[in-house]
Amino acid sequence: MIVIVGIAVVFVMVFGGYLAAGGKLGIILHSLPFEMMIISGAAIGAFLIGNEIGAIKHTVRDIGRVFRGPKWKPADYRDLLCLLFILIRLARQNPVAIEEHIEEPAKSPIFGRYPRILADAEAIALISDTMRAASMNYDDPHQVEEVLDKRMEAHMHRALHSSHALQIMADGLPALGIVAAVLGVIKTMAAIDQPPEILGKMIGGALVGTFLGVFLSYGLVGPFAGKVRAAVEEDAHFYHLIREVLVANLHNHATNICIEVGRQNTPSPNRPSFNELEQALKAVKQDAA
Repeated sequence: MIVIVGIAVVFVMVFGGYLAAGGKLGIILHSLPFEMMIISGAAIGAFLIGNEIGAIKHTVRDIGRVFRGPKWKPADYRDLLCLLFILIRLARQNPVAIEEHIEEPAKSPIFGRYPRILADAEAIALISDTMRAASMNYDDPHQVEEVLDKRMEAHMHRALHSSHALQIMADGLPALGIVAAVLGVIKTMAAIDQPPEILGKMIGGALVGTFLGVFLSYGLVGPFAGKVRAAVEEDAHFYHLIREVLVANLHNHATNICIEVGRQNTPSPNRPSFNELEQALKAVKQDAA
């Protein structure tokens, strides 16, 4: 909702201020379809040239994050801590029994309790691969932590591609606006024998291109890129929490301590309180009993 309000404020303040200063929308509306065709068409074409099909689809999907915000909500962080609690406790009680869950998470009743987490391939792979490695005696906490850091860094790099792509588009829009304006000037020069009132409108129409390029860049596409980046960085904390808990487990801390390490490393807006998490873990233990 706040994004929609922000977009409305941008349009109202820019065009409202223009009208309040005595400007007329007629010349802008007359030139808008043609200038928008040149600028947005060139921007989209350049975007298609500079990105592979997978990256294009990823960027289109991520535009929704501008309005939805981060994927992971406070309840998801609580559920993740509960899931890790169950898995760590089971792995310590019965190392053989844990294998069926980490080998086929989609069929696991444990993972099945948390469908939102199960639907995220990266989170499931991070949990399963790390716990599988521990069962194979690859359990040096420092080495595992280094491997997880590199893995999450690579995932973060991929996740931020859409933000980078949108920012590149935003950076290019002012220049494309100049292209549209130059074309408008060329058109005007071809009609130099027309009366001043006609030439004035044509020059004004040409300048609409410069206006649109800058307006779209700094008023819309640039902020979209920043919002996507913020959402991706916020969601990265979810995967960092998995690392913190599983590395604490490799240090052979008590299961409750491992979960508390994760809780305290959860960003404050999403961090469950100690009592809230305690109640959730009690419910988990009762279900398992």
